Amino acid sequence: MKRMPRKNVMLDLVIAGTEVSVEKKKIKNMYIRVTPPDGQVRLTAPLSVSEDAMRMFVSSHIRWIKKHQQRFAHQPVPAEGKYVTGESYLIWGQSYPLEVVYSNGKNAVYFSGQKIVLHVSKDSTPQQRTTVMNEWYREILKAAIPPVLAKCEKVVGVKALEWRVKKMRTRWGTCNIQKRRVWLNLHLVKKAPECLEYVIIHELVHLLEKGHNDIFKAYMDRFYPDWRRVKYQLNNQLLD
Repeated sequence: MKRMPRKNVMLDLVIAGTEVSVEKKKIKNMYIRVTPPDGQVRLTAPLSVSEDAMRMFVSSHIRWIKKHQQRFAHQPVPAEGKYVTGESYLIWGQSYPLEVVYSNGKNAVYFSGQKIVLHVSKDSTPQQRTTVMNEWYREILKAAIPPVLAKCEKVVGVKALEWRVKKMRTRWGTCNIQKRRVWLNLHLVKKAPECLEYVIIHELVHLLEKGHNDIFKAYMDRFYPDWRRVKYQLNNQLLD
């Protein structure tokens, strides 16, 4: 009789006065993440782990959790953009003023001098303008990735078979080790160029070492000596 795969299990716990969102799935170890903007605690655990073991694990990391929640609590939450003239938006860590031009033609975004020009219809909604801007961001990031990826692959000595871009709420990048596929967060286009290089090297190193252990850190020290500073910079910025 063929054995059916066990499904992921989702549940919520309150541990040491802290709300924890738990996902149990087919993995070997437990991991904790504190996510922006509100410092939500997420625990990923093996399917076989008991609730008592999860409570002990979270309790043992409670000082670390509180430290990160406090950090997010002191960060200003960025106002939701409406994409109107006078607002400013980031490209590669630099802020540029936005000029909105109403047009009955095709939506478009481009640089004009030191400003971003957005062509949209006058009755377009903020969500529609967001979609247009995100597609522009995507084009910029996808054009920047190939040379940086090639450089990083040469440094690390491994190659990704595929890369893709998507919006992610809690991670700057991920790596599917089996498929050798690297995913990069669309919001990286708003950060300094060194952040893109750091994230790509980070994900490529996972092709050499799956976990974030001492072996992984030694690889990072070797391939990107300044990685701790850039990681700190990214982790102290919201995924806006």
